[in-house]
Amino acid sequence: MFLYKAIVFLPLIGAIIAGLFGRAIGAKASEFVTTGLMIIAAVLSWYVFITVGMGHVEGGPIKVEILRWIQSGGIDVSWSLRIDTLTSVMLIVVNSVSTLVHLYSIGYMHNDPHRPRFFAYLSLFTFAMLMLITSDNLAQMFFGWEGVGLASYLLIGFWFKKPSANAAAMKAFIVNRVGDFGFILGIASVFVLFGAINFDTIFANAASFAHAEGGESHEVVLNLFGMHLDKGHALTGACLLLFMGAMGKSAQFLLHTWLPDAMEGPTPVSALIHAATMVTAGVFLVARMSPLFELSPDALTVVTIIGAITAFFAATVGLVQNDIKRVIAYSTCSQLGYMFVALGVGAYGAAIFHLFTHAFFKALLFLCAGSVIHAVDGEQDMRHMGGLRPHIKVTFVMMLIGTLAITGVGIPFTPIGFAGFFSKDVIIEATYASHSPVAGFAFTMLVIAALFTSFYSWRLMFMTFFNKPRASHEVMHHVHESPQVMLIPLYLLAIGAVFAGWFFEGHFYGEEYAEFWKGALFTSEHNELVHEFHHVPAMVALSPFIAMVVGFVTAWYMYIKSPSTPAVLARQHRVLYQFLLNKWYFDELYDFLFVRSAKALGRFLWKKGDVGVIDTYGPNGIAARVVDVTNRVVRLQSGYLYHYAFAMLIGVAALVTWMMLGSAL
Repeated sequence: MFLYKAIVFLPLIGAIIAGLFGRAIGAKASEFVTTGLMIIAAVLSWYVFITVGMGHVEGGPIKVEILRWIQSGGIDVSWSLRIDTLTSVMLIVVNSVSTLVHLYSIGYMHNDPHRPRFFAYLSLFTFAMLMLITSDNLAQMFFGWEGVGLASYLLIGFWFKKPSANAAAMKAFIVNRVGDFGFILGIASVFVLFGAINFDTIFANAASFAHAEGGESHEVVLNLFGMHLDKGHALTGACLLLFMGAMGKSAQFLLHTWLPDAMEGPTPVSALIHAATMVTAGVFLVARMSPLFELSPDALTVVTIIGAITAFFAATVGLVQNDIKRVIAYSTCSQLGYMFVALGVGAYGAAIFHLFTHAFFKALLFLCAGSVIHAVDGEQDMRHMGGLRPHIKVTFVMMLIGTLAITGVGIPFTPIGFAGFFSKDVIIEATYASHSPVAGFAFTMLVIAALFTSFYSWRLMFMTFFNKPRASHEVMHHVHESPQVMLIPLYLLAIGAVFAGWFFEGHFYGEEYAEFWKGALFTSEHNELVHEFHHVPAMVALSPFIAMVVGFVTAWYMYIKSPSTPAVLARQHRVLYQFLLNKWYFDELYDFLFVRSAKALGRFLWKKGDVGVIDTYGPNGIAARVVDVTNRVVRLQSGYLYHYAFAMLIGVAALVTWMMLGSAL
């Protein structure tokens, strides 16, 4: 049991040492302590994956109780670690990528004066993510959920003297609060329905809701936003609220706007948080709650639709972006859409498989982008790059491997291909084979997104590494390969990008599905997807390969064969180009609907409410009237004796008059 505690708490120990004692021990010691502890945690995570995931552990998930946590009313939860196959997969994703990012950052951040703080934040984020994925109840998951939100805020705004970094950190924090509002309401709804927030209790009682939708019992069990919901519809409402939290954290359509701006943080942050780990928390949430979601077809349909739109939308925006990190950021957003489509059609194993492979090749792409930026003196605009291939050959080869993996290069109908060839293609096939009412729509969106993914990925490669250099002579003169401390993580990630798909295919969604997952994901005899997508029509199976080839050829023609074509097309289709370049104008729309309206409301309440009403007629107004009266009364105190005598005579005359009138009456 100590093994599992060590995996979770070693990063926290590193964060405390670097955060509280970083100045005393120095930057080098902070780097070595945090990175060393992460290496240990990563090695132990692989051991857990081999023993729990690949092994034959019987008797359900392993529980490791840390302490009694909350006992209030009907809530009785322990702070416990839940170790099953799903957890073990997430452990190696989080700790492997985090370890490599720690190692990479030693080289990337070597000139930064605040390295202890940076490494403390990285380790703190890792601890929070580990708390999330090892949670045994929704309260503990919410603790980790908010922890990664805090760490993300700190890391995005690490260079806090840059106004753009501060704005990006605030944007990520606020947009995620919208999703978290839904998540916490979802937790409350689940508690109302099941009387508990422990996963075991929830999953054990979920079966009683299986046939309630539209049928046998119309007893109101949940009042939600004024709607009186019976069992089936209440379950759908709870699932949709939980999914709202997932939408915020995983940057799905409508709550996606924070992710591209999060690139303001250092590049290793982008690789760790916004490509490989934190953004997959929403996918993990839906996968963990799959026994609940499986009982709500309507919720799964919504998940599928949002995922398909996200995959398409983000891919269209990625076509025209010029910042190398933003292209990869929109790629992340699009790939997360693929994962949610897989979850929505019930292919839970395929969704986690793509999460697993995506962590390797997307972290590889981000760290390669950092190596490129490091080589060209901080430049991120691809229009000012070009011709870098002879100067940074290792980075070029590593980024080429990442591109081959994300575009899904492989030989159809054979077990030969890069990681994305296995994980992305199986999602497309499973979507086609599913019985979802929106399967056709989702399948079409994913194939188009695959074509766009191939185009913008190869566009990035061609603009960055090929043709003549577009950077200044001074920049090109100083272009250099990154140090080995930055290249070693690239080698290790490249191994995953090449072999992870081929090696683990059968375990995640193939013949060994049930034996591998051991009930960690929803598995049913009625869930025929595990078998059906192996028998889809040949053209369906070939569609992602065809899309990949078309995208590659188009990018090659436009950026190698005829480099003038993109500018011509942009002029001919200026409206469409500006629409995509400005990200469908979502930032402008939200600025108008929410930011400006909130500011206008605040200004109205300030000027009219506070100043106009409260200050005028409230305490300040009363005080002002008192001052006015006293100022008038003061004028009566002239200091002249004859004024006072005259006032006394008037008083006497008034008194006599009053007495005379009184006696007459």
